[in-house]
Amino acid sequence: MTPVTKCLLIAPEFFAYSFWSVRETAEIMGARHTCPPLGLITIAALLPREWEVRLLDLNVQEMEDSLVDWADIVMTGGMITQQRNILSLIELCRRHGKRVAVGGQDPTSQPEVYAAADYLILDEGEATVPAFLDDFRRGAAQGIYRAEETPDMTTSPAPRFDLLDLTKYIFVGIQTSRGCPFNCEFCDIIELYGRKPRTKTPEQLLKEFEFLYRLGYRGHVDFADDNFIGNKKNVTALLPRLLAWSRERGYPFYFSTQASLNLADDPNLLNLMEALDFRYVFLGIETPDKDLLLSTRKKENTRHPIVESVRKIYEHGIVVMAGFIVGFDGETRKAAASIATCAEAAGIPMVLLGLLTALPNTQLARRLAREGRLHENYSKLTGEHFEQSASGLNFVPLRPREEVLEDYALVLRRLYSPEGYFQRVLLAARLLKRRAKQRGRMRGRPREIVVLVSLVRKLGFTRGTAWAFWKTFVRILAARPRNAKAALHIMALYLHYAKHADFIQKEIERQIAEIGESRSGPSNADTPRRFENAEMPPLLLAAGDTEPAYTLKPH
Repeated sequence: MTPVTKCLLIAPEFFAYSFWSVRETAEIMGARHTCPPLGLITIAALLPREWEVRLLDLNVQEMEDSLVDWADIVMTGGMITQQRNILSLIELCRRHGKRVAVGGQDPTSQPEVYAAADYLILDEGEATVPAFLDDFRRGAAQGIYRAEETPDMTTSPAPRFDLLDLTKYIFVGIQTSRGCPFNCEFCDIIELYGRKPRTKTPEQLLKEFEFLYRLGYRGHVDFADDNFIGNKKNVTALLPRLLAWSRERGYPFYFSTQASLNLADDPNLLNLMEALDFRYVFLGIETPDKDLLLSTRKKENTRHPIVESVRKIYEHGIVVMAGFIVGFDGETRKAAASIATCAEAAGIPMVLLGLLTALPNTQLARRLAREGRLHENYSKLTGEHFEQSASGLNFVPLRPREEVLEDYALVLRRLYSPEGYFQRVLLAARLLKRRAKQRGRMRGRPREIVVLVSLVRKLGFTRGTAWAFWKTFVRILAARPRNAKAALHIMALYLHYAKHADFIQKEIERQIAEIGESRSGPSNADTPRRFENAEMPPLLLAAGDTEPAYTLKPH
């Protein structure tokens, strides 16, 4: 009798101060991490039924060497932010004499970094896992597997949600499509998955939702798409079917996703999302400067005023998270202040503020290489951690590096001071028109009470946040009590974002100090103190206003 192959899937840990890890917020919600490793549990579904498969997610569990010893083969992979941890796992498998297979976004983009792995299963698993399995059955000791074309998403299996301890995560992800129709110069998604979004059928997706439902999961589900509305026709066909399914089961889930700003242009789609109880959407706004948007090929964000578009989305009960970038070619010293002003005027509390990074195999990286501005080994991680923004610019900017870093540090401090963050929460709560249908997480009301008590203790009685927290919460109760719960959830995220911003701030200030010392000696070592004393421009919001007035100080 042929022995059963034992396969261990290991999800590498995300850096604790990553914008997306939200560890402290997860802990007060009774979880350990934001979401499960969707890619790995999809790979698990592609493996033979007779294999014995286990999952070890290092974001919610400690490393267990005994599991590595148990396995015949270990499979891992992930994104560039997990590069160092993936390489550490390869070394661990080597020490234990285990074969290891690696895949995912970063190995696909730069397989040479992962040459120590036995098998490189690159591109999309639906296309490359079968070839790997054929070789593995024949006893091949190593191999590199690439796809000649992108797979049809209708061949993608339902992820192995049954491998998860669902109580360990804030939300669970489901993927409806891959690819994005736009052509942003800095984006690696279009290089990895193409500009023609490929989608699953409504029938496929309803089976996945039913799978989750029967496992007993209730609560937050994220559509983990590159651009949820990349194929509007297919999304518009899916949502009514999903709405009917959800209504029949008493609305077991509420939703979030990632989309492009032109979502605001489609009231029919927004109405469907509102009816389904979508509560969050992440938008890549990047910059409010139209000239910079055009130069980086993000022209879809120039068609309508950004603040107006964001507010249209709030009218449908959906809170906006947004990404902004400092460091584009052609930006001036006004760029950083305009980002802060845009986020404040639109009422966007959760801002992913990044330094421009040239990711491998992007149009940006190729252009910078042609211009001789790309750093050597620009995509290989050398520090003890990796957070793209904390690592600084990996290319030569057109304006002085110190100036870019200074602007970045100032706007980060402005956005994530307690006063700045909670003012944006207040405006978001005033703008939001939410009619929630899903009534609680899968563990019910008692857990929500524990969360509320923990949140009030951590924010309401802590020096530095107490005044801003209570002032904001009381104003929300007076003006928009219906949105108090939503506002508390957003405020809970500040527990992590404040630490994230503080960590990056210190790293950037250290880099600025090093630049000053290399230029003129230790006399510039007081650079970080200048940032400690920098004041955030005041936010003036009258009791009945929904549009704050801003007084901007020049840098």
